[in-house]
Amino acid sequence: MFSSGAKARRVVVTQRFFDAESVSYLHSHGCDVVIAPLPAGQADGDVPRETLVQWLNGAAGWIVGHARVTRDLLHDLPELQIISRRGVGYERIDVGAVRDLGRVATIAAGGNDATVADQVIGMMLALGRRFREGQQVMSDGSWAIPLGTDLYRKTVGVVGLGRIGRSVVKRLMGFEATVLVHTPRRDEGRARASGLEYVDLPEIFSRSDYLTLHAPLTPDTRFLIRKERIAQMKPTAFVINTARGGLVEDRDLLAALISKRLAGAGLDVFVSESDPSYKDVTRQLVALPNVIAQPHAGASTREGLDRTNMVAAQCVVAVLTGTRVPPECVVADGRAVTPKPVICESARDPTGL
Repeated sequence: MFSSGAKARRVVVTQRFFDAESVSYLHSHGCDVVIAPLPAGQADGDVPRETLVQWLNGAAGWIVGHARVTRDLLHDLPELQIISRRGVGYERIDVGAVRDLGRVATIAAGGNDATVADQVIGMMLALGRRFREGQQVMSDGSWAIPLGTDLYRKTVGVVGLGRIGRSVVKRLMGFEATVLVHTPRRDEGRARASGLEYVDLPEIFSRSDYLTLHAPLTPDTRFLIRKERIAQMKPTAFVINTARGGLVEDRDLLAALISKRLAGAGLDVFVSESDPSYKDVTRQLVALPNVIAQPHAGASTREGLDRTNMVAAQCVVAVLTGTRVPPECVVADGRAVTPKPVICESARDPTGL
């Protein structure tokens, strides 16, 4: 606990919706909390580097969203000890620089698993039952019924079995779904206990009625779903991507949806988030009646953000007070007291492929 005679350490939060309980937790552990004044409609990933340096000058801790944490940025922030991500992806963090410069980077492991898994199931139901199309019919003054399809007892493919993937599988059990999983690390005990079936990629594409992605974005997984893979799928199948933009080749997905090669898609992430040349593709996808779209909001419920805020805050306090950081949260630890800088297994693969 914080001693009243100790100097408060500055912690900057470059995220919206940082709740009072998490702020209070930081205060009670000797932190002076500064909530950055993000411009309306902007996330910290849109903030110029010079502004980030200005905000973070003298800070010991940074609770970050989507800003790029580069070697040059860290060089300009010599007092910064901990970069605590409110989320689980860390592809925008230069983990090598974090280790080399003696800093710590963490993720909010476990904070948003349930929230994102709920969104996945919601998208499956909305697509299958054609909620968007039904409401549009009624808005047009008609009561014509768009015939939907069940999630009950369907075959659902889950690509990646990390924390969120496992939460999705747990929810699917209530629908008596046949669950297919593709992941390099197979746990036969879990398969027997959960009733899931491990399969290779061609089989998961060909058999799935719903296919949901929970993989990290790497050179091997980029455009995991593209026209060649779509050609293996049922024309009645739905694709759900709440993991990372870039797992799906959005141009190929758009063509497949327009041509009725696929029945629909639930999308919370888009290639255009990192590649502006895809902005028109995103616009066309969002306009389709058989697409349920969200603006990268999978983790954004009051409860989900409160949980990830607190995990991020706890990581900050642990580093600044020299206590143990939960190992599942550690992405990189370059402190001199660490015998060998590591990237822990759960953090290396935060979305579970």
